[in-house]
Amino acid sequence: MSTPAYYTEEGLRKLQEELHHLRTVERPHISQQIADARDKGDLSENAEYHAAKEDQGLLEARIAKLEEVVASARIIDASQLDTSKAYIHSTVRVKQVGSGTERAFTLVAESEADIKSGKISVSSPIGKGLLGRAVGEVAEVTTPAGTTRFEVLEITR
Repeated sequence: MSTPAYYTEEGLRKLQEELHHLRTVERPHISQQIADARDKGDLSENAEYHAAKEDQGLLEARIAKLEEVVASARIIDASQLDTSKAYIHSTVRVKQVGSGTERAFTLVAESEADIKSGKISVSSPIGKGLLGRAVGEVAEVTTPAGTTRFEVLEITR
């Protein structure tokens, strides 16, 4: 069994909707493609059949992964979060030491990450560096671009 992952209600709902779509729309569609390709004759030289079977394998793997994630998902109530330290679903305003650039990051589960909207995964280098930090602490983060230091300015829900 996998370790629990923490999601917002919206994030978990999106995963459940994707899983439902894969099961009810994509799975029957691929089954139909396989049946159509099978009707064309010799399967040993039927590229459509082999491509459809490969697609089916990838789809089933994705469904299995999503089922595992949904089964181990836990919903976090943001109103119950402690803002003395940075935890999952906290919004952390930081200042990059050296350049003085300020940014705000919301720490989320990997599947909810969206850097454009400021949501970063707790398993990313920056997310790992910020987890458990309090206001005033400096997080040293090693990224592919090098080591960066972030001073935690504010933590909110």
